[in-house]
Amino acid sequence: DGKDIMFEGAQGSLVDIDHGTYPYVTSSNTTAGGIATGSGFGPMYLDYILGITKAYTTRVGSGPFPTELFDDVGAFLGKRGQEVGATTGRARRCDWFDAVILRRAIEINSMSGLCLTKLDVLD
Repeated sequence: DGKDIMFEGAQGSLVDIDHGTYPYVTSSNTTAGGIATGSGFGPMYLDYILGITKAYTTRVGSGPFPTELFDDVGAFLGKRGQEVGATTGRARRCDWFDAVILRRAIEINSMSGLCLTKLDVLD
């Protein structure tokens, strides 16, 4: 009928059960491929995949985060960006923007476009 449907995912690609840093993953598919898995729409119907990421990197809970900021900058990003886990209420760990992680997310999601959020936090 020429109508569009928008699907919204949750969590980051690198906590995906198949593509994440096991065992620090969630129990579901968080990549664009998970849309086909969870909705019943085949991948051929995904015309445009918009990736959304922050201007800096965050993580809730344990798991590898090799360049985590343990200094005043990390604390500033957490406070100014109001970085608290929506489900757990725990403070998110903060780091600078990570282009290597983003490149991997672009690859495994076949992103068509990218939206960069929280630039105002860095102002």
